[in-house]
Amino acid sequence: MNLDYEKDSKERIPYEHYLGLYQELTPEEISGRTGIPYDEEKHAFTLRLMGIPYEISWPDYRVKHMEEGCGYYPLENAANARILVLRFLVEGAIGASTGKFLTYREIPWGQVYFKQFQGRCLMRLAFGFGNNLKKFRDIMEKIGAEEIPNGDAGYEFEFLNELKLRFILWEGDDEFPPSAQILFSDNFPVAFTQGEDMAVVGDVSINMLKALS
Repeated sequence: MNLDYEKDSKERIPYEHYLGLYQELTPEEISGRTGIPYDEEKHAFTLRLMGIPYEISWPDYRVKHMEEGCGYYPLENAANARILVLRFLVEGAIGASTGKFLTYREIPWGQVYFKQFQGRCLMRLAFGFGNNLKKFRDIMEKIGAEEIPNGDAGYEFEFLNELKLRFILWEGDDEFPPSAQILFSDNFPVAFTQGEDMAVVGDVSINMLKALS
């Protein structure tokens, strides 16, 4: 699916910038740095986003999902997801996680952007699902997330190849509003170097949960 980036220069300008850089790189360099497999015959990379495998062509960056799944495919339909993955292919790298998970504040630039992240992601997750944990559990199971023993409801899932998130919710009641925490596997700062990227990771993930609800 080709999105109309002309409607919003905030999306069009970075998309065109990173697309130009993507086309200047070799697929071998991209694959070696990111660990994303490249098929020379198809001229395409294969990666997973939120449990869905996609084929991404090089050099023109055409995207299509490879398996029918939940019916919502953010890498085809959402400009922020397309730009985020394009940035990863251009600038990112993959490293092994130690198994540790980080809060947003623990990421090197997290203190600077925390207030924005709190409103943009944590509060959206909390107020979107904190009063309906059954719906949250149903959706997380639908995307293949693994339940973890944290909060009133917690799940771990792969956002992008080898990059994992934990979504944790505490249910609201008459005295306290719902609250949420988002944790990032400790190889995220190698893959994404800007605080804005991590907020987009939260955006894309929560948008998919809302679409499935």
